[in-house]
Amino acid sequence: MIQPLAYVNPGAKLADSVVIEPFVTIHKNVEIGEGTWIGSNVTIMEGARIGKNCKIFPGAVISAIPQDMKFDGEETTAEIGDNTTIRECVTINRGTASKGKTIIGKNCLLMAYSHIAHDTVLGNNVIIGNGTQIAGEVTIADFAILSGLVAVHQFVNIGPHVMISGGSLVRKDVPPYTKAAREPLSYEGVNSVGLRRRGYSAEKISEIQEIYRNLFLRGMNNAKALVKIETEMPATQERDEIISFIRASDRGVMKGYLSR
Repeated sequence: MIQPLAYVNPGAKLADSVVIEPFVTIHKNVEIGEGTWIGSNVTIMEGARIGKNCKIFPGAVISAIPQDMKFDGEETTAEIGDNTTIRECVTINRGTASKGKTIIGKNCLLMAYSHIAHDTVLGNNVIIGNGTQIAGEVTIADFAILSGLVAVHQFVNIGPHVMISGGSLVRKDVPPYTKAAREPLSYEGVNSVGLRRRGYSAEKISEIQEIYRNLFLRGMNNAKALVKIETEMPATQERDEIISFIRASDRGVMKGYLSR
């Protein structure tokens, strides 16, 4: 259903069950899946690929050109997965030649006034709080939660099941399963509440906590802590994921308790 006061370019591809409210503007080279609702005064620009059963609230701007001086008009996309909700006045920029696309996963919630810059990738079930600003080429893994007014530096990598406190400045990578807060951003423990809600056992959470005790609480540098973890703790998916994340970090990871 398309309201008569909306403008939809003939080159856009919309499923029959898409609902377009008044004063929406949809440009060419846009695709929108079944069951998606587009609220009043939303602007959807070239390169948008929006999945099924999404909800986009008034004032949002999807797939505007990147705020990157290197952008030269190349054809890129902004891709939004199924069942994602985008609240009022959210802005999502499309990609650049660097990666070609900005990606928002399935079942995400982007709260009002948040910004997702070019070539950033959000996994599935990610929550972005009100007013949070995410720079270009950031990666945020599944089930991460960023509270309100968080600012994320470009190229930062945030692991799965992370919880970042409101108002934080994220300049370093944030390893999986952790809580992060304070200035400068520091380890605040394992996100045990979130892990329990997602079915992690008490034994598994204890294992993750012991890994981070070695990394952040016992006064070792990361290299020594990783060796100790590898030699003294049995191999598990979570152990290996944490080790790989830290070793792959180009920016370095956030501080621990004892290094403030």
